[in-house]
Parts: sequence; C-alpha cells; structure tokens
Amino acid sequence: MKVIAFTRTLQGTGASRRLRIAGQTPGIIYGGTAAPVSITLDHNALYHALKKEAFHSSILDMDVDGKVEKVLLRDFQVHAYKQLVLHADFQRVDPNKKIHVKVPLHFINADVSPAVKLSAAVISHVLVDLDVTCLPADLPEFITVDLSALEAGQSMHVSALTLPTGVTAVIHGDDATVAIAVVPRGAVAAEETAK
Repeated sequence: MKVIAFTRTLQGTGASRRLRIAGQTPGIIYGGTAAPVSITLDHNALYHALKKEAFHSSILDMDVDGKVEKVLLRDFQVHAYKQLVLHADFQRVDPNKKIHVKVPLHFINADVSPAVKLSAAVISHVLVDLDVTCLPADLPEFITVDLSALEAGQSMHVSALTLPTGVTAVIHGDDATVAIAVVPRGAVAAEETAK
C-alpha cells in the first residue's frame, strides 16, 4: 500500500492543532539509520486506511516529498469520542533485519468441523492475532487457522498452526491456545435426558 506524506517543520501542540483543523494528521517516521522525520498525512485518507486490516500488518510504501521508504505502522492515537486520528507513528523497515509484528488470524471451516456438526459445540476464538518474527518480504497479511479437524472439547494451539515460510511465532510461556470447542451446558443436559 502506498501512503503519501509531507515533511512537517512546525512542532508543538498549537501547530498540531492547526494541522488537525486543516484536515491533516501529524505523524513521525523513526528507526533505521536515518534521523526521525516529522510528517503530516491527509486525515481522511489515513482514517479510511486505518479501517483496512492490511494497513496494520503490511509493509507500506511511504512517499515523503517524493522519496519512498518502506515503513510499518507501529501506533496511532484517536480522539476519545470524535472520529479523529490525532497522531500516527511509522517505523522504517530494513529488508535484511527481522521485524516483530502482530498478524491477524482468519478462522475458516468452523461450520464443517466435527465439533459443530456432530456435537453442536461452540468454537471460541481465544486469540485474534499472533506475534510473529520474519523478514519484511515474508510478512503475511494474515494467518489462516483451519478448524475443520477440531473435535468437541478440544482446543487448537499455536504449535498446530501452519505458518508461511520464513515466519516464526513468538510464544510467551506455554503453547498458547488459539481456539477451543465447547459444548454448551444446555446441549449436554438435553443429551443426558434423552438417554
């Protein structure tokens, strides 16, 4: 995705407030060997881009005054109750260094799993994104979680996921649970009374 930005020379609260009134959003690009650069972005373009999942987990082409850099969205601040993006932080990406990013999980085939079809279980998604490390070129937009083999009462863990080549999951502690199939209490009681 391409993002267009312009360098910002005026700093401070007053200057940022004037930018926001003019329909611009202040931001910063940091990291790498170059010095941090203060930028401004078009608010409406940024606001709509933030609604796209790919914008959060993809390497972006940041065009700052005609010079294109590879960056990653690291943080953004929004107003408490207005539809207003207050600030955005971008990190430069070195194509030869691994990056640590949260990648969204997309769950598929839950409706055809034995847990749902045979046991009327409910599948709960414990994780919605996964911490991964990889080279920028290997960064996936999302990771697919196939639930077609999940049985009632079982859970799926990070170690069972099929990750793209070059992508490694960062697991803090034990093997984290991704999804679990639970039979609702009412369904269990109905089965026992039917016996």
